Amino acid sequence: MRTTLIGLGLAALTLGAAMAGPLDAYRWRSRVLVLSAPDPADADLRAQRAALGPMRGGVAERDLVVVEAVGDTPEARSLRAQLSLPAGEFRAVLVGKDGGAKLTAAAPIPPQKLFATIDAMPMRRGEIEGAR
Repeated sequence: MRTTLIGLGLAALTLGAAMAGPLDAYRWRSRVLVLSAPDPADADLRAQRAALGPMRGGVAERDLVVVEAVGDTPEARSLRAQLSLPAGEFRAVLVGKDGGAKLTAAAPIPPQKLFATIDAMPMRRGEIEGAR
């Protein structure tokens, strides 16, 4: 009887992990910028990467993680499905620590706009106040 209960428990854990969304691991830990593009050569994807490159300090300060859904991999399809994103077009989506989409754009988001959006969030304001 004990073996059966352990087996059922492991099956439930495996099923729960499979049902979890691809962004669930970041909830309450990090903000996520999801970059979705049909392929790695997408001009908007490359422009967004280039814009964020010199802003590493601001990205880290805001607990921001960049996750890419590029191409037609199972991971990319799963991310797009979770955020209801089209497969054949570029999208940038800022996801808050609470797991909700805060900003969605069909073109690269300038880092200044991204940071201003994050800095206006209640949780981020609390982080800034707590750091003082």
